[in-house]
Amino acid sequence: MIELNGEKIKLKPIDSTHTDKIVHWRNNKEVVKNFIYQEKLTVEGHEKWMREKVKTGKVIQFIIYEKEEGREIGSAYFRDIHWEKREAEYGIFIGEDWARGGKGYGTETAEKMVEYAFNQLRLRRVYLRVIDTNERAIRSYEKAGFLKIENRKEEVFLKDGPHEVIFMEVINPHYKKELTI
Repeated sequence: MIELNGEKIKLKPIDSTHTDKIVHWRNNKEVVKNFIYQEKLTVEGHEKWMREKVKTGKVIQFIIYEKEEGREIGSAYFRDIHWEKREAEYGIFIGEDWARGGKGYGTETAEKMVEYAFNQLRLRRVYLRVIDTNERAIRSYEKAGFLKIENRKEEVFLKDGPHEVIFMEVINPHYKKELTI
């Protein structure tokens, strides 16, 4: 995998040295409340994710760095990559409290990840799921080009009650289906 560079952020491939940081971030209450899967992440659970998902290529995951000082601030990934359909699910979390809230790191990360998906991975479609109360993320995804899929919604029951899951997608405008003979 390659390093991706933006104006404010840099994305580098995740490796096992990031486990403690990922576990810490992923268990941050501000991060957890916006995840559909809200169970506590353990070191063992993350090591299993790395072994069974990242190392096998089922997941492509990056660590997000803020460019100015080079500090790690979160993670972005593609999961459920379906090579025949040329699509994947996008996910992101900003783990550092100081890095959230209008700084643009999430939006720029989404833009760079979509660019990578279309230009390097040659995906046709990137989609995501977001909880209805995560309005900041929804706005960020829209700025990055994602559109709501109006006819696709579901409900989940989280620790604070029921929530609507909003599905969003971005379609590669330059995708040409390869012809097979």
